[in-house]
Amino acid sequence: MASAVTHVAQMDAPNPQLVWDTINAYQRTAALGAAIDLDLFTAISEGANTPSDLAKRCDASARGIRILCDYLTAIAFLAKTADAYSLTPTSAVFLDRHSPACMSSMARFMNGPELMAGFDNLAATVRRGGTQLPQDGCNAVEYDGWVTFSECMAPMMQAASEFVAEEVARHTGGAPLRVLDIAAGHGLFGIAVARRLPQAEIVAQDWATVLRTARKNAHSAGISTRYAELPGDVFTVDLGSGYDVVLLTNLLHHFDRPACVGLLQKIYASLAPEGRLITLEFVPNEDRVTPPIPATFSLMMLGLTPGGDAYTGREHQDMLRAAGFSGFRLVPVPQSPQHLIVSEK
Repeated sequence: MASAVTHVAQMDAPNPQLVWDTINAYQRTAALGAAIDLDLFTAISEGANTPSDLAKRCDASARGIRILCDYLTAIAFLAKTADAYSLTPTSAVFLDRHSPACMSSMARFMNGPELMAGFDNLAATVRRGGTQLPQDGCNAVEYDGWVTFSECMAPMMQAASEFVAEEVARHTGGAPLRVLDIAAGHGLFGIAVARRLPQAEIVAQDWATVLRTARKNAHSAGISTRYAELPGDVFTVDLGSGYDVVLLTNLLHHFDRPACVGLLQKIYASLAPEGRLITLEFVPNEDRVTPPIPATFSLMMLGLTPGGDAYTGREHQDMLRAAGFSGFRLVPVPQSPQHLIVSEK
């Protein structure tokens, strides 16, 4: 209740800065992207911290570096003392290439021209009620962007994949386990389960081109002998049957409700008796305007897909029931804007 009251209070007074900041928000995206391209955060972590030193290290002009670093300081990605810059806790953890939690590769996918094009004429997209991109946008058959996704987005999903693995492990009892990882992408979710449970056999489903990344990651993780591939379109490929667990991560939001129910029915049929489905999604509250990241995720789906959405917990429950599932549990993922939806056959 307190957060709702605060939200209303913030809207009571006219705020021209909100208008200014939002109209100019593209500059924040450009500034962070430029810093990542120049490897600026890593350069600072390695000891270059003045405009002249950073200009040499980043192969840029001192004037350009000074203006970029001042801007990044103003928006809290850097700190400044006299003429020297330093990393903030956020940039040190998530933007320094030496950090194991570095997320800078995400910009290549999230701010790539293919995705950005989905918002070139958002008014027309709103009028239409779906993407203006050709061939259903990012839902296109064998969409090339999913290869980039598999190569770039793993850092964001590392912690979530380990949480999923713990959720799977909590109910296994040490028995052999067949796991289907749908829309596997980088493969981290199935790989995390295989690393956590030596008895688990993983089947990774995705487009053949995307599964190349998952295969490399499985090999690096040392679980390739327990890692099989199922290439193809999830809506038409034969998924097989008898799975103890199906992982469905970040896929349902790309499609409208009838398509989601149809896919969930197919998954239901692939599960063994008492099998479980673990879905990972952005789940807004029933008001659809909180919390911020899940609530705003629907706009991304409006720009990039014909009918995708960020579904509320109740909407997920309704779709799961329509597909035959009887269990439903919404589990927040720690340090993440996402939830697991755990359901049972």
